[in-house]
Amino acid sequence: MNLFSGALYRMMVWITRLAYLHLLWILFTLAGAVIFGLFPSTTAMFAIVRDWLNGKTDRNLFSTFWIYFKAEFWKSNRLGLVVLGLLLLISLDVYYIRSISGGVTWTYIPLFAFMFIFLLFLFYLFPVFVHYDLKIPAILKNTFLIMLISPVQSFFILVSLASLMLVFRSLPALAFLFGGSLYTFITMWLSLHAFRRIDRQKSV
Repeated sequence: MNLFSGALYRMMVWITRLAYLHLLWILFTLAGAVIFGLFPSTTAMFAIVRDWLNGKTDRNLFSTFWIYFKAEFWKSNRLGLVVLGLLLLISLDVYYIRSISGGVTWTYIPLFAFMFIFLLFLFYLFPVFVHYDLKIPAILKNTFLIMLISPVQSFFILVSLASLMLVFRSLPALAFLFGGSLYTFITMWLSLHAFRRIDRQKSV
């Protein structure tokens, strides 16, 4: 019974942490008028999850979130400009192809391939941002390289997030409570495995 109570308590602690982290992400995003708050909030969320996965679970969540949010505000927003620029490019490509073809044709294949690569790139972008102390161009380059040499982790991220989306589709309330934090936990955990594997290979 003590083992069960201990396991239940730890589970409730993690549920509370994830829900509170997701709430902070929403609140700080809104505090930055969304456009200026989204990327610093997302960076702070990934940094906190990285701390948790490295055993640092005893810090005050609100104050730690605020420290990361404030410290990475300008740098994360500069990164956000790059991401938004790429999203705008994809949108313009889709609009242009649709306007000249009138529907989905073989001309969409290169665009779909680019969109898929960009999706994988985004999975690793914030984990690289919070794990390595790099300038924006180096973050972009290292994210792309890590994505290329980590097909196993990419596969598990896709499968895990697809499964999570199915759960959220069946239980929308869970997405409202844990959507951002669960996405962050999955991608950060699998990304850390990729980073550690790369570090081991470098040390050989």
